[in-house]
Amino acid sequence: MAKPFQAGGAEAISEAYQDVRRDDSETNWALFGYDGKFIVHVKSGVEYSELLGLLDDDGRNYIFVRFETGDEMSRRKKFALITWIGSAVSPLKKAKVSTDKAFVKEIITSFGKEFLVEGDKNELKEERILKELERASGAAYGTGGH
Repeated sequence: MAKPFQAGGAEAISEAYQDVRRDDSETNWALFGYDGKFIVHVKSGVEYSELLGLLDDDGRNYIFVRFETGDEMSRRKKFALITWIGSAVSPLKKAKVSTDKAFVKEIITSFGKEFLVEGDKNELKEERILKELERASGAAYGTGGH
């Protein structure tokens, strides 16, 4: 099966992924989408709210995002891979996302939690994603009560 990247596309995705992972980078997310049948790096940025504004009902996107989690005792960077499928995406294109995602995950290899969100932007709220990342990381060592 042919990979869904044009010449240089996989390298551009890898560069955007590594930029989000770098400690000295302010970049907190990288958005990938489709240009025809190819997956491309669309944009990277700092503010999560800007990212949410880029997602459309007819979009199919892969998002690599960094959050800082923890409490007063321990702050850590956590990473998530989010697959967004808009509510207006056809069944055939939805099916293609699952096969293409395997190729994306050959490049984006290190993340704490993976999310699949189909058409409901409420599932992408920052608080929800953070809560799931914290739960996936296991421990909460704060001095606050539960």
